[in-house]
Amino acid sequence: MTLSFGQTQTSGSTTPHLSPLGRGRNGEAVPGEGFGFPTEDPSPGCYATDLSPAGRGGKCPPIRVSFVIDNLGRAGTESQLLALLRTLDRRAVQPSLVLLDGEGDASRELEPAGVPILRLGVRKLASVRAVSAAKRLRAFWLEHRPEVAQIYFLDSAYFAVPVAKACGVRKVVRVRNNLGYWVSAKHKWLGRLIRPWVDVTLTNSELGRQALVTGEGLARKRVAVIENGVDVDRYPSSPRACERPSQAARTLAATTLRVGTVANLRPVKNIAGLMRAAKLLLPEFPHLRFEVAGDGEQRAELEALHAALGLGDRFVLRGSITDVPAFLRSLDVAVLPSSSEGMSNAVLEYMAAGLPVVATAVGATPKLLDGCGVLVPAGDDTALSAALAALLRNPDRAATLGAAARRRVEAEYGRDAMRRRFEEFYRDLVGVPAVQFTSPRGAESLRNRTHSGIGFASESPRR
Repeated sequence: MTLSFGQTQTSGSTTPHLSPLGRGRNGEAVPGEGFGFPTEDPSPGCYATDLSPAGRGGKCPPIRVSFVIDNLGRAGTESQLLALLRTLDRRAVQPSLVLLDGEGDASRELEPAGVPILRLGVRKLASVRAVSAAKRLRAFWLEHRPEVAQIYFLDSAYFAVPVAKACGVRKVVRVRNNLGYWVSAKHKWLGRLIRPWVDVTLTNSELGRQALVTGEGLARKRVAVIENGVDVDRYPSSPRACERPSQAARTLAATTLRVGTVANLRPVKNIAGLMRAAKLLLPEFPHLRFEVAGDGEQRAELEALHAALGLGDRFVLRGSITDVPAFLRSLDVAVLPSSSEGMSNAVLEYMAAGLPVVATAVGATPKLLDGCGVLVPAGDDTALSAALAALLRNPDRAATLGAAARRRVEAEYGRDAMRRRFEEFYRDLVGVPAVQFTSPRGAESLRNRTHSGIGFASESPRR
């Protein structure tokens, strides 16, 4: 079901009586300006329906989670959300999706099947449309009765966090998957304004948690870490990465060498630094070619630098692509030149493709590439150039690193492992008993990787 701007759909033929009050985390009535849920036969934590194990034959029903984001896209955070929506076990989690805007063709094309969706068409928060959108969001949540709202990005957070609490959504999760390098004083102030209504802030790396605690003053116990995952099966190893090292050496000596990256064209991705590093390498490697898959706000500036450096067809800005695995299969070496990252989706994809990776030592990248990649200091074009040259001169080592990276991501960062971490997170958050594992060690391992260091209050268990 897809709801476009100005539409709502309600299942059944009877419109439930609405209370002018929402419900707090313990089920108590709180002012909500008409955003209340149905009041017939309420039960603790389950709004108007008895969803307790006893009321459902001893089985716990799926946890209802509503995800809120500005638009859908192919960038890292959006792709991780889409993957999560596709893979969540519907017996454990029942998802819905709210798009603050969502009206563009690019976003519509990516809408997942089988997930209730509401597009609000809001592009400016200070607008009449935003006011009416809040009412439509309330109607959508009235129908789907989420227990958890998981909210991404700035505008969506400023809009949806207050509405969620006014509607009586039991737990509000705000996702922050970066190290806050761009956060202005204004956004810090707005973040503090909505902070009382956020139960948990979720990030994807331990460094991300440290940045939120030290840089923005969040309580450490209210910040959870769930690491990203990648669908390894989508990334068959690069043909050259699959070759034996001695074969790789002969192949690279005779053909064009390709170094590539997948990145939005934004300053933090430091494509300018990669261009300068490429300029240093091209004289030594006459068959070397650099390719960048991605587009963005910095394109015109980068095209000007490209011309000034005289890179010609040896460095190509390919723009947005739809088939990332195919692009990666064409590469010999992958590179991440970013000046800041949380947990890089691009690095996980490079590893899944079995590529040797040269990356700046930012965010969670040193952990990901420990023993299976090459790290350089951020902002050091000369070091980046030297690291790439070392791999290009030694294809045997490049092939060995690529194979090790593939093994690492298969063992630790598969999509299924990420799905289980999220499902366990939601169970802890709303007080549902944990799933049964084949061994206590397996359960403890998953819990530690899911949200180590955070203890959720249990004052309102989902009975």
